[in-house]
Amino acid sequence: MPDLAYKRILLKLSGEAMAGDKKTGIDVEVLGEICDSIKKASDLGVEIAIVIGGGNFWRGRYGHQMERTTSDYMGMLATAINALALQDALEARGLYTRVQTAIEMREIAEPYIERKAMKHLGKGRIVIFACGTGHPYFSTDTTAALRAAEIQADVILLAKTIDGVYSADPKLDKTAVKYDKISYLDILNKDLKVMDSTATSLCRDNKIPLVVFGINEPDNILKIVQGDKTIGTIVE
Repeated sequence: MPDLAYKRILLKLSGEAMAGDKKTGIDVEVLGEICDSIKKASDLGVEIAIVIGGGNFWRGRYGHQMERTTSDYMGMLATAINALALQDALEARGLYTRVQTAIEMREIAEPYIERKAMKHLGKGRIVIFACGTGHPYFSTDTTAALRAAEIQADVILLAKTIDGVYSADPKLDKTAVKYDKISYLDILNKDLKVMDSTATSLCRDNKIPLVVFGINEPDNILKIVQGDKTIGTIVE
């Protein structure tokens, strides 16, 4: 068995990542590719927790004419849909999983309990966290930082549609420069849109390293856990 750079990871997947080029809904082929890479990492003995977003079904900005709390709760329910789809795809590949939700829905998932999550991870099960923190005004980025601290993850792998952290949005600014390594303080000072400021501060305060990488090549997950430092951007 190869040496692992990280034994326990928190993988943050956006809803958009599951939609692929479709932009909305779930692209089964894209989801399958992501799950294939997760399986490879799990087969190496990596303990994997996943926080899933819901932007492929609902984003807060869609509800700009709604009361913010209502819009945010709708987004949390969207993450539950993605979590169940991810669970189904992973179990079709022979992996044992548990979905834990911050809003109780006992017929389809466990309520989030930190000790149970740790127990599942120790037994090699993949734990999928849905419904964010269970509270409005907090993003799934903040959920990822919070859950990573709670389960004592070695690293957060932040899957993006771009391949790392840039000085500006590379889709809009062709002169944007990619960082191989950057600090949380620099991200805050430069106002780089990697995670929201609450999530960034939480990672910084708890000294949780972050690797921002492109999910367009799902095997990046496997390469990172095996110690490849050339993938994405390392934030410490």
